[in-house]
Amino acid sequence: MSEPSAEASGGNVAAADVSARGGAWLLQTPPHDRVFTPERRTEEHRLIARTTAEFASAEVMPAEERLEQKDWELARALLRRCGELGLLGVNVPESCGGLDLDRIASLVVSEQIARSPSFGATYGAQANLCILPLLLFGTQDQQRRYLPRLVTGELVGAYALSEAEAGSDALAARTRATRQPDGSFRLTGEKMWITNGGFADVFIVFAKIDGEQFSAFIVERAFGGVTSGREEHKMGLHGSSTAPLVLQDVPVPAGNLLGEAGRGHKVAFNVLNFGRLKLGAMCTGGARATIAEAAAYAASRRQFGRPIAEFGAIRHKLGEMIARTYALEAITYRTAGLVDGMPDAGPAVERGGRTLLAALEEFAVESSIAKVAGSEILDFVVDENVQIHGGNGFVRDYPAERHYRDARVNRIFEGTNEINRLLIPGLLIKRAVRGELPLVTVARQLMDELLGPPALETASGEPLDAELRTVEGCRKVALLGIGAALQRFGAGIEEEQECLLWLADLVIETFAAQSALLRCLAARQQPDSAAHEDAARICVAGAALRVD
Repeated sequence: MSEPSAEASGGNVAAADVSARGGAWLLQTPPHDRVFTPERRTEEHRLIARTTAEFASAEVMPAEERLEQKDWELARALLRRCGELGLLGVNVPESCGGLDLDRIASLVVSEQIARSPSFGATYGAQANLCILPLLLFGTQDQQRRYLPRLVTGELVGAYALSEAEAGSDALAARTRATRQPDGSFRLTGEKMWITNGGFADVFIVFAKIDGEQFSAFIVERAFGGVTSGREEHKMGLHGSSTAPLVLQDVPVPAGNLLGEAGRGHKVAFNVLNFGRLKLGAMCTGGARATIAEAAAYAASRRQFGRPIAEFGAIRHKLGEMIARTYALEAITYRTAGLVDGMPDAGPAVERGGRTLLAALEEFAVESSIAKVAGSEILDFVVDENVQIHGGNGFVRDYPAERHYRDARVNRIFEGTNEINRLLIPGLLIKRAVRGELPLVTVARQLMDELLGPPALETASGEPLDAELRTVEGCRKVALLGIGAALQRFGAGIEEEQECLLWLADLVIETFAAQSALLRCLAARQQPDSAAHEDAARICVAGAALRVD
C-alpha cells in the first residue's frame, strides 16, 4: 500500500485521508470541536462519577487501614459493593449483567476509584485485567459462565502474565500447557506479581501449549493444583494483594482456552492497551485528590505568621501541579473519545456498530502516551505534595507519605515506561513503513520547508495564537525527528533504543500540549475559561521547553 498524498503547506495532510487513524494528529492538528474533553461529559457520565465518588468517600477511604492489614474479606466485600453499584460492568453488555456504557464512563469510574490507590489496584485487576479479556476474546459460552459473576463481584479475578524470567519479555514465558488426548490441558509453572493473587477465584493465565504456542487460558482456583505464594512485601499499595501463583499440573478444560491457540499475544497486548488508558485515568484521579490534599494543607499550615498557601513558592508548586494534571485529563479523555469514535472495522467484538478490539489496536500509541504521561505526572504531583508538607510529608502520620509510595509502581504497571516509550515511535514507524500514515512524506516536506526561504509568520491577534504556533512547531519537530531517525538508521532503528526514547518524549510532549490547547479552545464559552487559558499556556510553554 502506497502512502496517501500530502499537502505541501506545512506538512498538513487532508483530514479525510487519515484522520481516523492513530497518530493522525501528528500530521495535522484537528479542530477542537472534534476532540472529546472532560467538559463534554454527559449527565450520565456525571451521575456515575458522583455514584463512584460517594462510594469511595463513604466506604473505601474509611477502610484503607483495614485493607493495609491484609483484610482480604473486606476487599472482597468492597468488590461486591462495586458490583451492586454497577461499577464492575461499565463496558459489559446488559446480557451479561453490565451497564453497556462507553469508554468515557469507565474512565470516570477509574478516576474516582483511584482516590484509594490500593483498592484501585484491586478494582483494576477485576474490571480491566480479568473482565476485559473475556469481553474481547471470550466465546459466548465463556462469557455466559464467567462475566455475570465477575460483574457482581461474586467471583474475584486476576491476570497472570509475568514470570520471574519473563517480565517485559512476556513471550518468553515458561509456563507450559500440555495438551491431553481429550483436548483438555494441564498447566504447570509459576507466575509472579499477581494483583489479587492471594484471594482471586479466576485467573487469566498465559502459557505455551506444548512449549510452543503462547496462549491464554481461563483457570479457576477450584480446578485444583492452584496455590498462591506468600504476599509480597511491597514499597507501596500495602492494601492490595500481590502474590505469586503456582500452577501444578492444573487440569483445564478445552473450553477454557481463551481466544485462539498460539494467539495469546493478541489477548495480552490488547488488554494492556486498554489497561494503559485506564491507568492514565487512575493517575488523573490520584493527582486530583493529591492536589486537593496539598491545597488544604497549605491553607492550614502557618509559618512566619501566615498560611504557607500565601507564599509564591507554594502557589507556584500548586499551579504547576494543576496545569500538568489539566494536560493529563485532556490526554485521557481525548484518547477515550478516539476509541469510542472508531468506525466499524470488521467482525471482531462488536459494540454499538464499532469494533472495540480494532479501536484499541488503532490507538495503542495514544494509550501508551496516557500511561507514561499519567504515571510521571502523578509522580511529580505526589513528590511536590511531600515537599509542600515538609517534614510532615515524610512521616506516616500524614497520607502524603503513603501517596508517594503508592504512586511509584505506576511506572512499572501495564508495561514499564521504558517499554511504552519504545512502543510509541516503534508503532508510528511501522505504520509509516506500511503506508498507513504518511509520516515520511510529511517529514520530507518539512525538511524542504526548512531548507527553503524562511516564511514570515504574522500573529493573527487571536487569543492563544502564540500557543497554537508553538504546538505546531512541536508537531513539526516530532515529525522531523522521526524522519531523520529513519533516514539515519533505516530498518536498524529498532535497535537504537536511546534514539527511540527521545523520539517518544517528543511525541508525548506534543500530544500533551496539543491536547491541553484543544481542551482550552473547546472551553472558550465556559465560565472559567480564563483558568483554562492559564493552564493551557503553562502546559504549552513547559512542553516547548522540554521539546527544545
